[in-house]
Amino acid sequence: LYLTAPAMIQYILVQNRQGKTRLAKWFTPYEDNEKRKLATEVHRVVNSRDSKLANFVEFRTHKVVYRRYAGLFFCMCVDTEDNELARLEAIHLFVEILDFYFGNVCELDLVFNFYKVFAILDEIFLSGEVIETSKQVVISRMAQLDDTA
Repeated sequence: LYLTAPAMIQYILVQNRQGKTRLAKWFTPYEDNEKRKLATEVHRVVNSRDSKLANFVEFRTHKVVYRRYAGLFFCMCVDTEDNELARLEAIHLFVEILDFYFGNVCELDLVFNFYKVFAILDEIFLSGEVIETSKQVVISRMAQLDDTA
């Protein structure tokens, strides 16, 4: 019997159409110059794809699962054996929570409230794994954080 490591998220990127990274969460260690290179390459790949194609693509030795909401690309780099639809659902959950929390979220919310966005991200993801799938639980935890501030 062979045990394999569970599939995990390598990193999460949120980028605008121009390629400016608005949020980056790295679950795997990379050098800074490699992070910049990866962000540029991921943007090049997802931005150039036709909207009629699937929202996941082979990328180096991994897969990039992405979804475009308005002018932002929400991208996750995952292991090749990972479930793409589960990751698309995780992206959608993240965006739904952002939308509820900020009230119709926009790019400027991500820029000016990045600490709150990272707090939401940390409530959903830990060490490259989804740890919370309940929108209500995340919203209530964020309300608790807001009350203590």
